[in-house]
Amino acid sequence: MDFTETLMANCTSTVRALTGALTMLLFAFGLNQANAQTPAPPQEEPIALTGATIHTISDGTIENGTVLFEDGVISEVGTNVELPEGTREVDYSGKHIYPGLIDSYTNLGIYEIGAVDVTVDIQEYGRINPNARAQVAFNPESRHIGVARSNGVLSTVTTPGGGLISGQPAAMMMEGWSWEEMNLKPSTGLLVNWPSADDEDEYEEELKELRDAFEDARAFHQSHSAMDAGEADRHDQNAKWEAMRPVFEGDLPVIVNANELRQIQDAITWAENQEVDLIILGGRDAHYVSDHLVRKEIPVLVTNVLSSPSRAWESYDGRYALPAKLHEAGVEFAIAGEFSAAYTNRLPYHAGAAVAFGLPEEEAIRAVTQSPAEILGFSDRVGTLESGKDATLMVTDGNPLEYETQIEQAFINGREIDMKGAHEQFYEKYREKVRHYEMQSD
Repeated sequence: MDFTETLMANCTSTVRALTGALTMLLFAFGLNQANAQTPAPPQEEPIALTGATIHTISDGTIENGTVLFEDGVISEVGTNVELPEGTREVDYSGKHIYPGLIDSYTNLGIYEIGAVDVTVDIQEYGRINPNARAQVAFNPESRHIGVARSNGVLSTVTTPGGGLISGQPAAMMMEGWSWEEMNLKPSTGLLVNWPSADDEDEYEEELKELRDAFEDARAFHQSHSAMDAGEADRHDQNAKWEAMRPVFEGDLPVIVNANELRQIQDAITWAENQEVDLIILGGRDAHYVSDHLVRKEIPVLVTNVLSSPSRAWESYDGRYALPAKLHEAGVEFAIAGEFSAAYTNRLPYHAGAAVAFGLPEEEAIRAVTQSPAEILGFSDRVGTLESGKDATLMVTDGNPLEYETQIEQAFINGREIDMKGAHEQFYEKYREKVRHYEMQSD
């Protein structure tokens, strides 16, 4: 084959590959468009939800209360609330009002269809990616958004994955036209995946890699701090180490994904040596060191409560009862669901299982509302029903942790959102199909 034929063959192969990728992208985009709701317009008039039982989370329960919100922000919560002129009143007598649920560990927005690579944006190349920010990759057209919020999940902490240092999770609202509009907090921490201790040599090697990364980043931070203060000459920029400077300044915690006892213990020691704030993610064995966690004031984001035990000698309810054990010990914790975007809607059932195995009901609801917002640093916006916070709340016919409870309406930042997710859309579509063929058979 001569040069021209080789060139033509290579070009043809490239075109075919690009065409295939484009076809899959258009397929995924089209599927999204079919199932993505049109964002609601911003709140234009004062809205008062009246007559309901209001669960403020931070200040008890108010019977026959009113929630008033204007311009997307809660103005007043209570009884005998004086309403401004032009307020739209909505009577929810017999219903319940809760703050929106918060999933503090999910890949929603950066994962769509596993079989279509172009819809998956969880992991960057390499093992050290502190500069990878989930917010800029967030897909506001994700079909999983509508499914999650139809079950009360109105905010998420969308989290990258993979490698040793995955990047920075972002707190996102489940409503908006773009990731900029949906952003609650650009970064909630720096995610570190603690190495597995199964292989001692590999464990030590990966720990050294982690320590080296932090030493290089700290040196960068110190040199640039001196440069900013006019005490040193100019230093070259490095996007990875620049992204870690807020960690050393105490503005950003390190979220360590660790489940095994040794991992948790070693992570605590490492964080003390590094002088960084620590949050444990996962925390399967956290109850074994609960006194240590309390003493060091280290919070835990408990993941995947609805899971079987990891060891043959453990009790069947090891994961179900973990939140109750942490609560009894006085550990600050929140309940996160499963990492998968498709299962974000299951978050309330993880908290509900914890109630069935000993966690007080009010603590379970707090663990998916107020607690994650406080632990991850955006409680000034969401998590409770208080004046001055975002009007991100839901109206239900019962406890949102119960399977049979229906989420009747939700508001995100004051916007009255479309409650019909992909599940409802498909249900209506195929119900109509059945009717169509029944009519034909008649």
